[in-house]
Amino acid sequence: MITIRPISPASPTLASILARHAKAATQLSLILVFLLSFVAQAQSDYPELDAENYPVPRDMSAVSFYLITVDVGNNVWDNFGHTALRVIDQSTNTDLVFNWGVFRIEGGPVSFAYNFFKGIMRYELETRPPAAEFAMYRDQQRTVWQDKINLTNPEKEILYRRLLWNLEEENRTYDYLYFFNNCTTRVRDYLDEALGGRIRNQFAGVTQTSFRDEVQAHYQSQALIGLSLDVLMNSNIDRPMTEWEAMFLPLELRDSLAQVGSDVAIGGQRQMLLSDHQEIMRFPAPARQSDPYRHASIVLLAPVLFLLLMLKRIPMSYFATHSRIGLKLAPVSFRLLGLLGLVTAVFSGVYGVLMLGSWFVSDHLDLHHNVNLLLFWPTDLLGIVVALRWLFFCKAFPTTHNTGPFINYYILAHVLAMLVYVAIWFTAWSPQEIDSLVRYVVPGFFLFTVLMWVVGFEPAKPKNMFF
Repeated sequence: MITIRPISPASPTLASILARHAKAATQLSLILVFLLSFVAQAQSDYPELDAENYPVPRDMSAVSFYLITVDVGNNVWDNFGHTALRVIDQSTNTDLVFNWGVFRIEGGPVSFAYNFFKGIMRYELETRPPAAEFAMYRDQQRTVWQDKINLTNPEKEILYRRLLWNLEEENRTYDYLYFFNNCTTRVRDYLDEALGGRIRNQFAGVTQTSFRDEVQAHYQSQALIGLSLDVLMNSNIDRPMTEWEAMFLPLELRDSLAQVGSDVAIGGQRQMLLSDHQEIMRFPAPARQSDPYRHASIVLLAPVLFLLLMLKRIPMSYFATHSRIGLKLAPVSFRLLGLLGLVTAVFSGVYGVLMLGSWFVSDHLDLHHNVNLLLFWPTDLLGIVVALRWLFFCKAFPTTHNTGPFINYYILAHVLAMLVYVAIWFTAWSPQEIDSLVRYVVPGFFLFTVLMWVVGFEPAKPKNMFF
């Protein structure tokens, strides 16, 4: 059993292990695993505690609580930041950081990945000295802030007892839910409990931002991941977040708590909940990458437009009464067609497998009933074989009287599905946000599909043909 150290509230766990060995080679693996952590379910309820079973220190004035907020990092699993709680007891000279971002790999990476896909994600609480905790963030080059939490002694007792309860062996682990039950929401919930629901009551409004907006905003430094998440998540994440829900983000939680008043008064002046703001360490924020949809549009459209210029008529008989469309400069044109075919087949097929497969075997509800299945099909992976033949043989894929009709109907179905997809977007029939896909991906994908239908397959020769 391997213990994985805390990373962030949105840790794509398996990917963090793989990326240590070859970051560039694991980008697709990160997509396959990380995107599966998006689940929209209600947060867990916490049981009421009996004060007699959880004794607190006699002098709670000697106990101080601090909010630890960690900024985003340069790695794909750091893009949402992290939250922890620091507890200092001067009477016993103890200083510990409570961190809810720890998980364990049991049965090996393959078993872990499969359970992750099914929706089985168990995270746990771990306590460590602040020196070790801060050293980890320093190695990751992530900015860290610390804020003192101003609580009255009765409020401290409630929070302290909750932490004692959480430290019990049967309570250390919890079901990780990306938006609703992570390291940040644990701190939010425990503080709200100590304050008698004041945080939830103060932030009861609805924001103008959806979960999808936040996902896209936080993955501007990881263009491929951001695009893939946008494709693979359904309409569940397109509703506006409540102010309470928005505090699943570490920086949002810190900003919100800074607006909450405290019952603690110093010199007759009531304090805010957070004070004594400290910047433990500072590092530059990750650099933003350009819009992935614009790159996708160029990758799809530029080769297609070039190949359209290479079209030519090919006579099918000596008398040239029949002809078909082919490509000039076949060694160049068909290799380009093959490369483009490989890209579309891999991405479309993998996206389709994940969306359709999760619908049947996974509890990750944010991948189910995805309208993007009209655009990306699992069976498109079979196109890899066709694309490789274009790439290496530099000529159209031969068909027979048996395979020809199947290929024609398959491509025709793809074309019709794309038209339906655009119609759904135009009529706003689905609540799922697909605007970027329609504007940047569909045009190139549609033209490529039609182009390969016209030039990519050699019709079967008539059974009775005279030469």
